[in-house]
Amino acid sequence: MAVGEINESSESGVSDGAAEAAGAGGAQRPAALSVQSAGTIYYPVAPGVQVNVRRGPNTGSQIVKVLGENSRVPIRCQTRGETVSGPYGTTDVWDSIAPGQYVSDAYVKTGSDGFVAIRCS
Repeated sequence: MAVGEINESSESGVSDGAAEAAGAGGAQRPAALSVQSAGTIYYPVAPGVQVNVRRGPNTGSQIVKVLGENSRVPIRCQTRGETVSGPYGTTDVWDSIAPGQYVSDAYVKTGSDGFVAIRCS
């Protein structure tokens, strides 16, 4: 899926888009995680997808950058936001990968349907 293939629905409040990070999964951490620098865990984004990184936890927020295919992201904290559908399910969980940078958990393989990091304050 490419960044331009987003189909956002304002009627249902659910986004069905290739470029929004959103994820679900099981209850265990995926085997494909990598740990770098002082124990920070990097989670893979959905394969073959370029993921929009947004200023806030919704698809209406400004895009600050686009992650390339096969990227891995650290999750510093998580928060609830707009519900998004993606390769790893439908969720309202958004991952903060850096200050002011959010991706939908529907595009991040965390191995969980819920929170895997602390809540953003």
